[in-house]
Amino acid sequence: MAKVKITQIKSTIKRPKDQKATISALGLGKINKSVEVERTPQIQGMINKIGHLVKTEDI
Repeated sequence: MAKVKITQIKSTIKRPKDQKATISALGLGKINKSVEVERTPQIQGMINKIGHLVKTEDI
């Protein structure tokens, strides 16, 4: 599987609970924090859900 680097670029203040939960499930929570994870269908669904809050880069 390919890896993807996910960086949070926007705050979760005034966002729905499900978006906040998705951010924390990915291991994010602060602006400019990054994580590297395998690109699975589950992770891709999370990225689609919070795409406006994060930046993604293929590794």
